[in-house]
Amino acid sequence: MKIVKTIEDLSQARKELQGSIGFVPTMGALHNGHLSLMQQSIAENEHTIVSVFVNPTQFLAGEDFSTYPQRTQADIKICELAGVSILFMPTSEMMYAKMEPTILAPSAKAYILEGLARPGHFDGVLRVVLKLFNLTKPTRAYFGKKDAQQLYLLQNMVKSFFLDLEIVPCEIIREDDGLALSSRNAYLNAQERQKALLLCESLKVATHAVIAGERDIATLKAEMVHTLESLHVEYVEILNRDFDTIETIEIGNSIILVCAKVGTTRLIDNLWI
Repeated sequence: MKIVKTIEDLSQARKELQGSIGFVPTMGALHNGHLSLMQQSIAENEHTIVSVFVNPTQFLAGEDFSTYPQRTQADIKICELAGVSILFMPTSEMMYAKMEPTILAPSAKAYILEGLARPGHFDGVLRVVLKLFNLTKPTRAYFGKKDAQQLYLLQNMVKSFFLDLEIVPCEIIREDDGLALSSRNAYLNAQERQKALLLCESLKVATHAVIAGERDIATLKAEMVHTLESLHVEYVEILNRDFDTIETIEIGNSIILVCAKVGTTRLIDNLWI
């Protein structure tokens, strides 16, 4: 595995790769969720590039940019053992110029849910991912379904800008007790970790109701909110997979999304129906 830390070194290393390229962009603090993306990329491509970069433009003032978990040596080891071809670890100074064009996410889909609580967040996500796509020139890029809104907006960007690559959605990876893996889980103490299970429990409640025949969105959301009542709930929403509002569940075309704060830690989860 080559570890590259400059744009020039990445360009040279990329030229040496022949065949299909899988790309997994991350912000580090790698866990089994990231590993599953790498493994799928390695299985489906001749080479895999992973980036580790905590992107400042997707953090709002007062968010955890300065304290975001960083485990550089562990990240390197995980990528090495997984069989990654190139690990790209740039700095903010390399990735951003003082004067440069920006990209704006479509407001109708980027200023709801995550974007409502974090206005401008997805502008920063699309901005850095487009840069990384241009640098790595992948055949396929791998993103987790846990960040469902991000996934939708990235697919829209690729389609809208005629980018010659495929976005591959990957399944959510969970702990044995159901908690969705997240780098921010590291912020939770033991008591908060237990309370965080209410997010996946609320999704189970909705699932059981749907299996029993319930299709009304308002009823399903009310049952979820009741399950989450001991947490600070930011949103519970059920949309179709184009992130449009619906009144009844559309089997095969719906997403149930939840966001809540556990202590001071903001967590998200979802279920594709």
